[in-house]
Parts: sequence; structure tokens; C-alpha cells
Amino acid sequence: MKPAVLWRGGSLVALVAVAAAVPLLNNPLVTNVGVFVLMYVGSAVAWNIFSGFTGYISLGAAVFFGTGVYTTALLTEHLKLNGGAVFATYPLGGLAAAVIAVPFGLIALRVRRHTFVVVTIAFFFIFQLMAYDFSWTGGTLGILGPIVNWDPNTFYNPFYYTALIVAVGSAVLAWAIWGSRFGLQLRAIRDDEDRARGLGVKTMRVKLTAFVISAFPMGILGGLYFFLQGQALPEYAFNPFYDLTLALMSFLGGFGTLSGPIFGALLLEPYLGYAQYQVTNAYVAEVVLGALFLAVIIFLPRGILPTVGEKFTSWRVAWVRRSAGAQAAPAEPAGASPAADAVKTGAAGSGAPGGGSQR
Repeated sequence: MKPAVLWRGGSLVALVAVAAAVPLLNNPLVTNVGVFVLMYVGSAVAWNIFSGFTGYISLGAAVFFGTGVYTTALLTEHLKLNGGAVFATYPLGGLAAAVIAVPFGLIALRVRRHTFVVVTIAFFFIFQLMAYDFSWTGGTLGILGPIVNWDPNTFYNPFYYTALIVAVGSAVLAWAIWGSRFGLQLRAIRDDEDRARGLGVKTMRVKLTAFVISAFPMGILGGLYFFLQGQALPEYAFNPFYDLTLALMSFLGGFGTLSGPIFGALLLEPYLGYAQYQVTNAYVAEVVLGALFLAVIIFLPRGILPTVGEKFTSWRVAWVRRSAGAQAAPAEPAGASPAADAVKTGAAGSGAPGGGSQR
């Protein structure tokens, strides 16, 4: 196995081990922040499985997240679930999001690139208005979750470990897809969809499959969010801020890479948590986020990790070349004269015998 693969695998295992130990600090505030960090890590990785691998920028991911929220909320309300029983509804929230992704994708994926972005935004607002207007969603009042009487010191631990499982599972799934034939087809679509179709790739089927796969983890995390907050509200379940944040995290870390969304989420989520508790005007945080998004697109279009990796590679190649050149430089022979050097230079630069140039 290559050293780079071993290093990346070891780094991932170490990162997961550190993340798993966070609740052992017995600090509810730190654990609560950790829940949201892991939720964004899982969501960003899932978003990248489709948008990053295919190049189709989706701004309708909140549709899947909100579907998970309301699926869990409705099941909890009608089945009178309480306590840990609610955790069993999370996979159903993911399944509902995946089901919604099928008609969503069949319509949206018929168009390309910029038009696709507009269609996903339209779908988002349709679902948001449905949550506001339909009686069975509770309208503007939403749906109240069950009251949970858990120990305050360990209240967030079940949510934390559930989010950690989803985040790790999403990362492993993305890694498996990347190295598979399916992942190769996705990247072929990103590079040149028409040529990929000419080579035999069933582009619609491949795109739709990735779209559905990416929806599943987001639906699970939506159910987790409902139980964590204790209420399903349209403005939070279907929040455009969520879509913008996922896209920014992926672009910031490295759009279309495996580790980029994880790095972007770990880098950006602390700011979001700080803004939530310290900034009184929520619009200020959104303005800063939008400005940061614009700066990343202009100055770091490939993301931090790819840019830093390319710089490091260029520096390493330049250093190797300099080292090789220094070792290969012959020692100056005794008695060498400028005339001899000129003859050598003329012979080396000549394309024909005698130093003349061929035409």
C-alpha cells in the first residue's frame, strides 16, 4: 500500500478517535457545538457526493434536510414516540428524502449547469411554502417534539454519537464511490458530459443515482435536528442558509475532493456557532458568509487543500530539480579555457555538424 494512502488512512482514524473522545470532556456546551459540526460535516460530504463529483451545483439540499425534519416530526407526533424511540425514525427520514430525490432529480437533471441551479432553488421554495401553508405540517407554528428528561451533563451525547456515525458513514461512502467505476463515471460527467455519453455512460441514470444517494444522509440529519431542537419550523427546516453553507464549505476546502468538504466544515462551523451566540443581528452573519463565498470563488476557486497541495508539489519538484542539478554538475577540468567552453556551447546548441543551424 502506498505511503500516501497509509498516511491519509491513519489521519482519518486519528481524527475519528479524537472526535469520539469529545463527550468524555463532560462539557455540554462543547458537545452541543460538536453535534452541529458533525452535522455539517456529514451534510457537506453528502452534498459533495453529487455536486462535487458531477459538477452540478445544487442549492436545493435543504429540501432533503427539511424532509427528514418533518418525516421524523410527523412520525413522532402520530406514533406518540418519546425518548430513545425517536432515534429509530432517523433512517425513515433519510429514506423519505431519498424518495423525494427521485422526482426532484428526474425533473431538475434534464437541464444543465446554471439552469439546474435555478431549478433546485425553485424546488426549495416550493417545499418551504408547502411547509408554511399545509395544515398537517403545523404551518408557522410547526410541530412540537417530545419532552426529554435526560441528564443535562450527558444530554447531547446520543445526538453527538449519532451525528458522528452519519458523518463517518458519509465519508466512507464518498471514498468508496470515488474509487469505483461509478465514481469514474461521475467525474467523467463533470469533465465532459457529452463525451461521457458518447463513451457509453448512462448519464441520466448515473446522475440520478448520485442525487438520491446524497439525499439519504441529509434526511437522517434532518431527523436528528428535529429531536435536538424539539420543534419543526419551516424557517429552520427549509433554510436557504443551509444550502449556501454547504456549498461554501465544499468550495472552501476543495470542491469535488474527498477531504475538502470535511476540512471546510471543520473550518467554517466554529464561525457559524460563534455568530449564532454572539452576533445579535442574524443578517450580519449571512452577509459575512456571502462575502466569504464570493472571496473564495474569486481567489481560491479550487479550494484551500488543492491550492496548498499544488503549491507544495511545485516547491518539492523545484527543490528536487535544484538538488539533482547540483549533483549532476561536473567539476571544472584543469586547464579548461573559455575557448573550449565556447566550442562545447556551440556544439551543444547546434542542430547540424559544425554548429550551423539546419533550415
